[in-house]
Amino acid sequence: MKINGIPFRSIRLDEADGWSIRILDQTKLPWQVEWLRLTDEDQVAHAIRSMQVRGAPLIGAVAAYGLALAMRRDPNALEEVAAMLGETRPTAINLRWALEKMLGVLRPLPAAARLAAAYAEAAAICDDDAATCEAIGRHGLPLIQDIAARKPGKRVNILTHCNAGWIATVDWGTALAPIYMAHDAGIQVHVWVDETRPRNQGAALTAWELGAHGVPHTVIADNAGGHLMQHGEVDIVIVGTDRVTRCGDVANKIGTYLKALAAQDNGVPFWVALPHSTLDMRVADGVRDIPIEERAPEEVTDITGQDSAGRITRIRVAAAGSPAANPAFDVTPARLVTGLITERGRVAANEAALAALYPEKLAR
Repeated sequence: MKINGIPFRSIRLDEADGWSIRILDQTKLPWQVEWLRLTDEDQVAHAIRSMQVRGAPLIGAVAAYGLALAMRRDPNALEEVAAMLGETRPTAINLRWALEKMLGVLRPLPAAARLAAAYAEAAAICDDDAATCEAIGRHGLPLIQDIAARKPGKRVNILTHCNAGWIATVDWGTALAPIYMAHDAGIQVHVWVDETRPRNQGAALTAWELGAHGVPHTVIADNAGGHLMQHGEVDIVIVGTDRVTRCGDVANKIGTYLKALAAQDNGVPFWVALPHSTLDMRVADGVRDIPIEERAPEEVTDITGQDSAGRITRIRVAAAGSPAANPAFDVTPARLVTGLITERGRVAANEAALAALYPEKLAR
């Protein structure tokens, strides 16, 4: 996608040296656009843990390059580095998927051959993600087109939660890909952007990239979605996901479950966009079996923003001495999901439908 009219991917090799990687520092957005240079696996791990890089598909892609960077230092450190990177974020299954892909390629090779193979496989993972997300956009676009056809001359109101756009993937995004395609096709779309506390990925990241692409949008408080649905102001909900079980349960940013409940109560379609790398056929019951990351309480008690002088600053918003809990994700049961938008098409959120769409995953 584009920044100021210039096309970018959210991860790329450094143009000067050809081996280090560049990523957008998402902790600086929307106030500054800064491309971090990562040169070893420890910097990659820090970037993932600190959420300088975030979004399940992009985390996997960056981790793949982290393993490639480690092969420059010591091609015999394969297992050690993969284990370390795999512990950085427990909920997003794309991380494990990417590392397993890398290990499958590198383990059989002699040490001397691992470096070149690692860079080639990491690049292939990135190319696959970009193509996958573009296909998700194509399969999700008809949902928006159908709504537009039913209300000619009126805007299509779409609600999304967190950030599932191009900066959360290698390119295009998942939930935002159909929206970009609809906008580019001339459909009058408008996006309700949940702020997505506590880290405000919606207000900071989704709003930034939609604005950069010219897509009309409005940032709303996290708890406003149900009210808007009650008054007919939401035509469809489209969200991304960090993991989908074989039965169709969906782990996504905390607060997604409440949006799904409100959508069901108000007859609003609730769609989830995901690439194949987010599907975890080894897990059935998402509420019981998906590990939910508990992040630092300071993310809840404090907030980062820009003051009137243009300075980026951090302030406390909670009462002094009050403790805070910070589960980063929740699980939406499949019964609340209208359907899944994948690179292979749209499908019901149930085990039979997913098995038919991805039969090769059953053998793993």
